[in-house]
Amino acid sequence: MPSGTAELLQKSLGSMVLVRLKGGREIRGILKSFDQHLNLVLMDAEEMKESKQRKLGTVIVRGDNVMIISPVLQ
Repeated sequence: MPSGTAELLQKSLGSMVLVRLKGGREIRGILKSFDQHLNLVLMDAEEMKESKQRKLGTVIVRGDNVMIISPVLQ
């Protein structure tokens, strides 16, 4: 994990984030936890797909699939 990444993720805990995965999938949810491998736990997660949303609930995202993590402005 690059320097400063853990601090930024720590500040995002409990907030809505958008995660872009390899292959182009995007998942939005509340960041509940993460580890040094960038494995993520998202609550109330939804898959974002062409203006459609599919509710997923609580998901674990494997860190090697994560391309981008971005805070969602509400």
